[in-house]
Amino acid sequence: MTVQTQTQALKRLCRMLQQGLFVGLLSWPLVPSLALANDALNQPLRSIGISVADLGNPFFVELVDAVIQRANELNDGQPVEVVVRSDAYDLRRQVRQLDDFIAQKVDLIILTAADEYKIAPVVAKAQRAGIKVIAVDVNAHGADATITTDNVQAGVVACERLAQAIGYQGQFVIINGVSVSSVLERVAGCKSAIHRYPEITLLSDRLNGTGSQEGGMEAMTYLMEAYQHLDAVFAINDPTAYGALMAAQQAGRDEFVLASVDGSNFAIDTIQQPNLWIATAVQRPRLMAEKAVEIGLALLKGEEVRQRFILIPAQLAEKP
Repeated sequence: MTVQTQTQALKRLCRMLQQGLFVGLLSWPLVPSLALANDALNQPLRSIGISVADLGNPFFVELVDAVIQRANELNDGQPVEVVVRSDAYDLRRQVRQLDDFIAQKVDLIILTAADEYKIAPVVAKAQRAGIKVIAVDVNAHGADATITTDNVQAGVVACERLAQAIGYQGQFVIINGVSVSSVLERVAGCKSAIHRYPEITLLSDRLNGTGSQEGGMEAMTYLMEAYQHLDAVFAINDPTAYGALMAAQQAGRDEFVLASVDGSNFAIDTIQQPNLWIATAVQRPRLMAEKAVEIGLALLKGEEVRQRFILIPAQLAEKP
């Protein structure tokens, strides 16, 4: 080992000690410590930066937990440092987060893009720094790989269930969300389902419920004020649907049925109760996260990855 290599190893070792990644190394002889530090230098996956849309959404909480668990399972017993950030659907905020990840020299970035195309320059910047970038849930232009739910199919199955519940006729509204690929695709899938039925009238599809409970309440309140009668409501995710349900209950409106996409535990539990919410198209954030880590690690090791765009079908959970 050259003097330069020893110096680099010692610097890396000091950083690891500061981060608490190793315990008890100070009591070891110098040579084993340097050997361990050199092993760490050869470790393909030392750190991951994760930027997701909303850590108040159980979907993203489960996704992050699964990334951490799978990374540590696959990393040959070596600890993985994970830095988690929420961008709140704010592109500029997410760009800053990714710039921070680049400055911290993470090995892998996993993100749900705030904007599929405008995120491309910082994705390319990360790749020039040797970082692999994996998109989950939402497309990110230029990413090394993408794993998402088949969101078109999710919108289809949810809205087909609503159409069935209202006898394929009636007044239909969609509570939309932020303009990211997952939302756009769910809405497109929903529309393709209900357009098969000429006696279903789509009254509204442009209200942005922001993907949140509060936004769902606000959008549903407006829709109930605008329309004296509704038959079916499609919400682009479970938090939005829950907010819509709360607004309907507060207003004493119970003439319509409600469906969504996510399949979170709280949604499935709520659907089992007597209320308007009849179905949610279940995503699989754990599988999504595991695939992201597996592909990212394979790329870091220089392995060939043939399938870099993965769509995971959604399954419908509904009232018994």
